[in-house]
Formats: sequence, structure tokens, C-alpha cells
Amino acid sequence: MEFVDINLECRPLSIKLWPPSDNTRNMLVERMTSNLTSKSFFTQKYGTLSQEEATDESKRIEDIAFATANQNYENHPDGDGSAAVQLYAKECSRLLLEVLKRGPRVEADKEEVGSDIVSAPRETFFDISKGRREFIEAEEAEELLKPLKEPGNSYTKICFSNRSFGLEAARVTEPILVSLKDQLKEVDLSDFIAGRTESEALEVMKLFSDALEGSILRSLNLSNNALGEKGVRAFGSLLKSQTWLEELYLMNDGISKEAAQAVSELIPSTDKLRVLQFHNNMTGDEGALAIAEIVKRSPLLEDFQCSSSRIDSEGGVALCIALETCTNLKKLDLRDNMLGVEGGLALSKSLAYHVDLKELYLSYLNLEDEGAIAIANALKDTAPALEVLEMAGNDITAEAASALAACIAQKSHLTSLNLAENELKDEGTILISKALEGHIKIKEVDMSTNLIRRAGARVLAQTMVQKPGFVLLNINGNFISDEGIDEVKDIFKKHPDMLGPLDENDPEGVDGNEDEDEDEDEDKDPVADENDEDELGSKLKNLEVDQEN
Repeated sequence: MEFVDINLECRPLSIKLWPPSDNTRNMLVERMTSNLTSKSFFTQKYGTLSQEEATDESKRIEDIAFATANQNYENHPDGDGSAAVQLYAKECSRLLLEVLKRGPRVEADKEEVGSDIVSAPRETFFDISKGRREFIEAEEAEELLKPLKEPGNSYTKICFSNRSFGLEAARVTEPILVSLKDQLKEVDLSDFIAGRTESEALEVMKLFSDALEGSILRSLNLSNNALGEKGVRAFGSLLKSQTWLEELYLMNDGISKEAAQAVSELIPSTDKLRVLQFHNNMTGDEGALAIAEIVKRSPLLEDFQCSSSRIDSEGGVALCIALETCTNLKKLDLRDNMLGVEGGLALSKSLAYHVDLKELYLSYLNLEDEGAIAIANALKDTAPALEVLEMAGNDITAEAASALAACIAQKSHLTSLNLAENELKDEGTILISKALEGHIKIKEVDMSTNLIRRAGARVLAQTMVQKPGFVLLNINGNFISDEGIDEVKDIFKKHPDMLGPLDENDPEGVDGNEDEDEDEDEDKDPVADENDEDELGSKLKNLEVDQEN
């Protein structure tokens, strides 16, 4: 693949990824032809194309993908053309999948194939979400949606978010959606009924649902619509017809127990679901049980979010057990629920099944030391490519620091670590610092509000400042002395942007366990107190991270 431009002048070597060579394009056509004629799940289900038809389809797909990516590159040049290459590959994959699902053409259709070849790129994404968030009425809808009525348009993705449809605007939109439903693959109806009365909103949702019933969607976003059970059931005809859905978004939708049960009841198949996101709902434990049933039926799930949904221990345990079936999971976000220790223990058992995990968000789950230690011990032996770990606000103390450090030491791909709002103190902080010593990919560390004093802050700062490409250390809200603050700032004097603000630090801070010793502390010599911190730092700096216990 001839990607390298050799410049004989004394200038830096230029790597050019776009356009691809003719040889590369021909190889891609051959590969797609092979996919269309070889035995696979799709060809067994929908039929195998003949060599001639497969070759023609592959050339057509490549022509369309190349033209689309080339126009994107001309309109938005990105230097080396990497974005165009990604779009080129994505379009080829999408169009190839459509042909595989369609299967071989009947003889009567083959005469029309030549006229379908597109030599120029066409718009595939229709988006009205830009601009002000406001009502849309019938007259404006007529004008705004005109491109969707053009014969032979190629729109496969629509986004009606950020505009509020009234009943008359919905009636204008309904026949347009009916005409498009056989070609649509991605539909975003998030935040499209804001400010409407309940009765009008429900009628609008039902109109849209009935219009799109039977479409073969890959992605459906119904977030930010305060659906509740009534809203979910208003979309019943659409949801019941979806058997190929890969992405479903129901965030900030008032998903109660009844609404969650309705979602589980209405969607006939989730065996192809890769992304399932709930956030900021009022699901509760009983609703979580219904969501757990959906998760159990979604073995291909890669991205699961069920954050800020009022889930306690019972529902949390059910979700964690259900996640054991999702062996392809790459991102898990359970933040801001009250799973507690019991939920943490259940999650620790399911983590063994998630070897591909890259992002793990477990903040504000009330895990405490017992839950945190169980999760750390389990995580240590799985997910080797983990990049993001968040466990803020879990009442984790220095007692759990050794297990956390041993886990973190094994995660060499870690780019972001958030342990804020715990009680790790100097002892835990220094153990975490030592665990991060060999990590060259780490970009962000948040250890704010952890009762850290001068010794812990100094060791953490010395560890982080040496990292290539490091972006931000947050140690605000701790108990670092004025001298300690000066030391930390001096450590980062060549890279001040890498150190977060320290305006909420309390140099005279006292944690709850020290209240009873206040009188004794008042009599202490401040110089001696600083010496105590230095001694603590000296002792803890040499501690080894125990990777076994």
C-alpha cells in the first residue's frame, strides 16, 4: 500500500493515508467478493451471491464508499487523511452488511443494478438538532423536512433531537417517516416532545412509533423524554418490531419499575444488542430486576450503563449476576447507586467474565473497604487492557489500599484513575503512587478529598510529574500543609498546567477520627508535626506493593 510520500528536499517525512492506491482498492473489492460468496452465518441465512453478482456488488460498494470518504476529505481535510480512511472502511462495512442481509437478487432485479450505481456521494445523515431548543409546528416541519421527501434520497440516519414536535408537526412528519422506514438504520428521537402536555406528547410518540413500525433499526435513542411507563408503551409498536437492534438509549426518561418492565416485555429480541444505556432514571430495585432480564438476553453487550437510577443492593446484585452472560463487555458504568458491600461482592464475581473490559465506572456505590477489596482482588486477574478505573466516593480507607494498589500495578494500559472522596490518607496514597510508577500511559489521576497530608501529596506529585504525556493531577480538598503545597507546586514548576487547583485544601484539617485528640494536637510543636510527616513519607516510600495479597 503506497502511503508514503518521499520528499527529496530536506523536509520531514510526510505520511499520507488518503487516497488509497488502486491496488488497495482492488484488494478490498476482492475481499468483499469473497465475503459475499463464502459460507458464513449471513450467507447461510440469506443466501450466497454468485461470483458475478458478488463482484458487481463489491465494486458498487467500494465506489460509493470511496466517493463518500473522498468528499468528506475534501470538505474537512485532516492532514494525513486518517478520518477519511475510517469513513471509507465504515461505509464499506455498512453497505456490505446490507447486501449480505438482502441476499442474492432475483433475475428481474438484476437489470436494474447498473442504474443503481452511485458515482457521487449522497447525504446519509439528516439532523435538525443544531440551533435553539424550541417548538416546531406544522408549517416549519413542512419546510424543514423537505430533503427527506426527495425521491431516491439516501438518508439512513435521522436526528430530531432538541426540537419539540406538536401534534400537527407530527402529522406532517408521519408520512415522511413511513416513506423512509425501509432505509433507516439509526433514529434519534431524544428530547423531541419537551414542554408538551402529557396527552399531546403521548399522541405524538404513538404517531412516530406507528410510522416507524417494521423498520430494521441498528440504533434507537429515546432519551430525555420523561417517558415513564405510558411513554414506553406509546412506542410499543416500534419496539415490538425491532429484532436487529444493536444500540438502545433510554437516559433521563423517568424509567420506573413499571417502565423497565414494559421495556423488557416489548422488545422481542436483544441478542444483537451491543449498547444499552440507562442513566438518571428512577428504576429502583424492582426495575433493576427487569433490566437484569434484558441484560441476560444480551450476550453481545459491549457497553452497559445503569447509573443514577436509585438501585439498592437487591437490584444491584441481580444486575451483576446478569452481567456474567456478557463476556464481550468493554465498558461498564454503574455509578451513583447504593449497591453496598453485597453488590460489590456480587460484582467481584462477575468481573472474572469480563476480560475485554476497558472502562469501569464504580463511583458512589457505597462499596466500603470490603466491597472495594473484593473488586480489586477480582479485577487484578482480569481485564489486562483496562484504561479507565473510577471508584470515587465509596468510603474506602487505607485498609483497602494494598489490594487496590496490587490491582492497579497490573493495569499497564491505565490512562485515568479516579479515587476521589475516599479516606486513603497518606498511607494509601503512597501505596497507590508506587503502583503507578511503571505506568507510562496514565494521563489523569484524581485523589482529591482523601485526607492526604504533606507526605502523601509529595510522593504522588513526584510520581506523576515524571509521566510522559501526563495531563492532570487533582489533589484538591485535602489536608496538605502550606509547606507541602509549596513543595508540590515546586515539583510541578516546569509543568504547572498538570497540577489542578488547590483552593479547597485545608492545611489545618482534622479527620473525624482525630477529633478526640484535638487538645493534644493543640500542644504539638508545628515543626515536630512536619517532621512526623517527613518520617511517615520516608517509611512509606519504601513500601512494596503486595501483588499477591
